[in-house]
Amino acid sequence: MPYLSIIYRLLIAFWVGGAALFTFILTPTLFKNFDRDMAGNIVGVLFPGYFKWGLICGVLALGLLLFSRGKHWLASSVIIVAMLVVTSLQAFVIEPKAAAIKKEIPSFVTTPADHPLRQQFKKLHGISAVSNLGVIGGGIALIILL
Repeated sequence: MPYLSIIYRLLIAFWVGGAALFTFILTPTLFKNFDRDMAGNIVGVLFPGYFKWGLICGVLALGLLLFSRGKHWLASSVIIVAMLVVTSLQAFVIEPKAAAIKKEIPSFVTTPADHPLRQQFKKLHGISAVSNLGVIGGGIALIILL
């Protein structure tokens, strides 16, 4: 069933490519071209779709991998499950908390950086950023295992 292998590879490429594009191109471009509040609002609107994309690609890739039991299927399965756990935590725990805090901050431009809400947001943002890099790293490992 070589077509399953092709679909699996495409799903991994879409997931990792989407994460890399969002992280390294889209987000920096928005923050470079818009004020911090506007860029943050745009990224906040995009986050649910971004996480849904990763979860859909990951679940489908895992299903195909488990069905086809291709090369390195066990190691790849463990990596995909870890990536799905991290993405789920980002989507259902970290992002909603950060969005709630963000709503309480009138403006990131005018609110001092040492404000307690900004500090809470900064901590969640840091956790999310490291998590996102972990997902991208896991995806790179999957590509190497192909």
